Amino acid sequence: EQYKSRASSLWNNELAKVEVKTDDLSLKKTFYTALYHSFIAPNIFSDVDGLYRGIDRKVHQADGWDNYTVFSLWDTFRANHPLFTLFQPEIVPDLIESMLVHYQEGGLLPVWTLEGCETNCMIGYHAIPVIVDAAFKGIEFDYNLAFEAVKASAMQDIRGCKEYREYGYCPADLVNESVSITLEYAYDDWCIAQLAKKLNKDDEYDYFMKRAMNYKNLFNPATGFMQGKLSDGTWKPGFNPLYSNHRDDEYTEGNAWRYTWFVPQDPDALISLLGGQASFANKLDSLFKNNEAVQGDFASSDISGLIGQYAHGNEPSHHTAYFYNFAGQAHKTQELIHRIRTELYTDQPDGLCGNEDCGQMSAWYVFSSMGFYPFNPADGKYQLGTPAFDQVIIPLGPETNFIVTAENLSADNYLVDEVYLNGEKLDRTWISHKEILAGGELKFVMRE
Repeated sequence: EQYKSRASSLWNNELAKVEVKTDDLSLKKTFYTALYHSFIAPNIFSDVDGLYRGIDRKVHQADGWDNYTVFSLWDTFRANHPLFTLFQPEIVPDLIESMLVHYQEGGLLPVWTLEGCETNCMIGYHAIPVIVDAAFKGIEFDYNLAFEAVKASAMQDIRGCKEYREYGYCPADLVNESVSITLEYAYDDWCIAQLAKKLNKDDEYDYFMKRAMNYKNLFNPATGFMQGKLSDGTWKPGFNPLYSNHRDDEYTEGNAWRYTWFVPQDPDALISLLGGQASFANKLDSLFKNNEAVQGDFASSDISGLIGQYAHGNEPSHHTAYFYNFAGQAHKTQELIHRIRTELYTDQPDGLCGNEDCGQMSAWYVFSSMGFYPFNPADGKYQLGTPAFDQVIIPLGPETNFIVTAENLSADNYLVDEVYLNGEKLDRTWISHKEILAGGELKFVMRE
């Protein structure tokens, strides 16, 4: 009973890091369930005396910090880790330290650790955006060691990295899941470039910014999709944007319809590749309206939570609905965010449309129901959507709160007319992390 009472008190303290106000009890249950899910992982791996078994299988001492494990980074870099920087900033230094000692003990940053062991079960080197995001949000750790670590992960010769560097993309005849790997490495490389710039490493900045543009090497203007390219520079024949094969394919748990949009580091350039704002928005419309069945005998079971070809039940799609903000059609972002929240999340036992993936599925909901989301998880900005609550209060200090209010909000009145930050009308579709930490009020005025 003592442990039960203590656990209840601890969780109430964590869930009190944000207060939402609504008369809809079901909505409130869904939100706090999502917040609870978001906080379950990573887990402390060091014992009460600070000892833990490292990736090198030796016993190490965590002196004055907690060593963490269960980093589902392919999923959680997108929104769950940015959520920690807002609601649990006190644990972020230990999360980063855990990643850095993983590098020191094993030579590379973690990819997907489970109980202190590297599984390498997903693509990308996504400890990098987590580290870079923390650095730019003022979290203190050894930035020079961090740069050494992120560079080592980007210069390895395994997991398609060698081919990626040699060709400027992962050739489909040499690397499985070649398109997805290329796109996600390009994003991570953009993050490395930003850290290099912060540390005045000009040569490394130029090098990694060039690599960050590698996504362009797999865009086929003839089809309008990111697709597989062979090592001889020709497109892989037989392209079908609906095709997905979990065993042997160019896409990770998806298809071309879902992965073409993974360019969070360079949205304006992707819009240009797709013919400008109007053409881009039409392509996005097609994504959400194309109800053709996924093709392939071994399509991934992770393709779930479908709205057209959009799959909210899997993480690569989580930023996509916010793309309309960049195309001058923010109302469509608002329509889709409202639809996803209300159709694909509930307070019932089956209230998620896909694998929770250590908190990412719920972190999307927490952010998106507050009215903003980290479209690019490492640029310190949040794209605006539409709020689900009359008021959200985020305590930041003894006398400082960030408050989100929604005027004229109702179940049918979810489109935004105007947005004000501390009384000044916003002429942009984003707010910054720094603006949130300064405290104040973000006010949404809903259309009547």
